[in-house]
Amino acid sequence: MLFRSGLFGLLSSLSLVSKVVLLVLLGFSVFSWALILYKWRFFRDQEAADERFLRAFEKVHDPLEAFRRVDRHRSSGVAAVYAEVAKCYQVLGNGAIKGREIAPAADETDKIPTQYYVERILGHAIQEQISRNETYLPFLATTGNITPFIGLLGTVLGIIDAFREIGVQGTASISAVAPGVAEALVATAAGLFAAIPAVIAYNYFLGRVRRQASRMERFGIDWMNVLARRKVKESVRQS
Repeated sequence: MLFRSGLFGLLSSLSLVSKVVLLVLLGFSVFSWALILYKWRFFRDQEAADERFLRAFEKVHDPLEAFRRVDRHRSSGVAAVYAEVAKCYQVLGNGAIKGREIAPAADETDKIPTQYYVERILGHAIQEQISRNETYLPFLATTGNITPFIGLLGTVLGIIDAFREIGVQGTASISAVAPGVAEALVATAAGLFAAIPAVIAYNYFLGRVRRQASRMERFGIDWMNVLARRKVKESVRQS
């Protein structure tokens, strides 16, 4: 039997086209698994860094002062969103805040940034982090979409070759048909083997991206509220 000869015997018995198809599928599978492990570690480290930053953010007396320690949370998407907004402000020695070069005109640089401007910065920062989290995920989607078709192509070509052999031998017995069909179906199995983990991982990581986006948006709302209260206090103090 074909499969009793072992893996190497099976591979050596395949046609050149089937070997090329399996090699392509192997490449997709190896890269997708490497990407799965990389993204799993990426999201694990990011969520741990988010938790550390949020705990540190809650402990500081002045939220803008947390900007001085933001470098300790480089892996945190929430910290990156915080930093982009905090860059719009500058804490003065007396505790007041002012804008930090938010407009090209010289007489505008000392004004506190408007809420509209800060919201734009916040939205841009969140979208930038979402794009960062989605890096390489399209490859998993591509793997899940095309590898079954590549395997099917190998199967179709293998069956064509099997029927050609039947024509050469002049017989359609099971012993003549089965080896060629079995070899052809190996490509389909390999395509599914590459596609199924990629599809599962893509959907899983997409859920992680959405949860991270929700976490950043919630923090952004809280952060805007903190800045709004800070502006009110600053206005009362100056009056």
